[in-house]
Amino acid sequence: MKQSYIFEYQNENDFRKKERSVRKYNMLAYKKLTFEYYPSIRNGEFLGELVHKNQNTKSYELVLPTDEMFVKVHGEIRLHYTVYEDKKIVLLTNITPEGILEEGHRAELTAYKGVMISKANPEKDMFKINLLNMMQNK
Repeated sequence: MKQSYIFEYQNENDFRKKERSVRKYNMLAYKKLTFEYYPSIRNGEFLGELVHKNQNTKSYELVLPTDEMFVKVHGEIRLHYTVYEDKKIVLLTNITPEGILEEGHRAELTAYKGVMISKANPEKDMFKINLLNMMQNK
């Protein structure tokens, strides 16, 4: 039987907060992460782009499925993880974009035209959304 990998966290509290924020504001990404990506990674099928390779480790970035407008306003939601193949450990390091996910955990975010906007820069986010909508309508 093939031995599966064990998940560990660089900062579990911080990681779980971002994970809950993804669950709250992007259920599709959370479902894919929980029911497809985590089991695959545990079984040794490392998903995403290999961004760094060391003698003992490999670091990956996995893009989670996200609404196109969200990507244009805030950026792609990415899972960052490092694999220690000799120890059979996967270190879950981060979920980005950090700003909007951390803010989504601290306070209830509002949506504007179907895209969540930050409380720190709502005018900037609404401007981006309006600009992108105007560009699509032409």
